[in-house]
Amino acid sequence: MYESTVYGSARGDAAGSEPTALARGGVLLTAWALAAGWPPGRLAARLRRDGWQRICRGAWAAPGKETDWRVRETALQLLSPRRVCGHAAAARLHRIGLLAPGPPRPSWSASRASLPPEDVCLRRGLRTTTAARTAADLIRAAGSREEAVTVADSALSRRVVEGVRREPPVRYEELAAQLAVRRPGAPRARTWLRLADPAAGSPAETVARLRMADAALVPECQPPLRTPRGQVLRPDFLFRGPGLAVEIEGYAYHGSRAAHERDIARYNALQSCPEVRRILRFTAREVFTRPDRVTAAVRTALAELAAEPA
Repeated sequence: MYESTVYGSARGDAAGSEPTALARGGVLLTAWALAAGWPPGRLAARLRRDGWQRICRGAWAAPGKETDWRVRETALQLLSPRRVCGHAAAARLHRIGLLAPGPPRPSWSASRASLPPEDVCLRRGLRTTTAARTAADLIRAAGSREEAVTVADSALSRRVVEGVRREPPVRYEELAAQLAVRRPGAPRARTWLRLADPAAGSPAETVARLRMADAALVPECQPPLRTPRGQVLRPDFLFRGPGLAVEIEGYAYHGSRAAHERDIARYNALQSCPEVRRILRFTAREVFTRPDRVTAAVRTALAELAAEPA
C-alpha cells in the first residue's frame, strides 16, 4: 500500500506532486520533491527528461528559465537559509557600480562572515548585506585605488545603473562609520574614501578624475552650466579658467539612433555655454587603457587655450 502511494505520486497522480507545482519562482529543490513522495532513483531522470536544468547539487531550474546569477543566488539561499549574497551580487542588488563587473561569485555563509544582524537586509527577494556594508566590504577588498573609489563614487552618487535611475544608496556618514570599524583593509580604505566625489557619473569618470589628479590636473566635476537659451548642462569636467570641457563617453552610450542624436544636440548646446571655449571627448576605453594619452591631450589643450587670446 505504501509503495503504491509513493510510486503513484512519482507518476504525478497525487495532487500537487508535479515538479512545476512544487517549485518556487521556477526553482525546485530536490528535498522538496523527495518530501512530496518522489523516489530518488526516478526524480533526476524525470527532471532531465522534462528539461529541468541543474543549478547546483540539490537545486533545479524550471525548463526554459534563464539560470542567471539571481536564480543561482536564490537556489543557494533556499538550500542554506543563513546564506547572504557575496560582494559582487550584493553590489548588483544595490546597483552599486564596479570598475570591472564580472559574473557575481556564489553566496557565502553569514556565520563565516560573522555578520551582525544590522548589516543584513532583504533586497529584491534575496538576503544580502546592507548598501553601506556592501560598499565598505568592496572598498576594503579592492585591489587598487581605482576599484575602491569607483565603488565609493557610485555608492554616494545619484545616477543610472543598469538602466535604472536611482538615488544614492549610501550616505557618506554611513560609509565612513562602516570603514571606522577595525577590519582588514580599513586604514587603506579610509584613505581611498577621502578621494570620493558624489558628482561622478560613471566608473570611467572616476578613473579619469583620479588620473588627471595624478597629473596635477584638477577640474570641476559636473558643474552646472547654462546655455544662452537657458538650458542647464553638466559637462563631466570643466577647467573653468581656460574654458576647457572634458567629456567621457561610456561603452554603451549610444544605444540607439535617438540617443546618438541627443548626444550631438547636447554637444552643440555645450559649445554655446559662455564658460566653454573648447571640448575634448574621450571614450571609456581610452580612459581605461590609455590614461596617459588622455591626460597629455588635456594638458596640451590647456596650454593652447592659455596661449590664445581670450
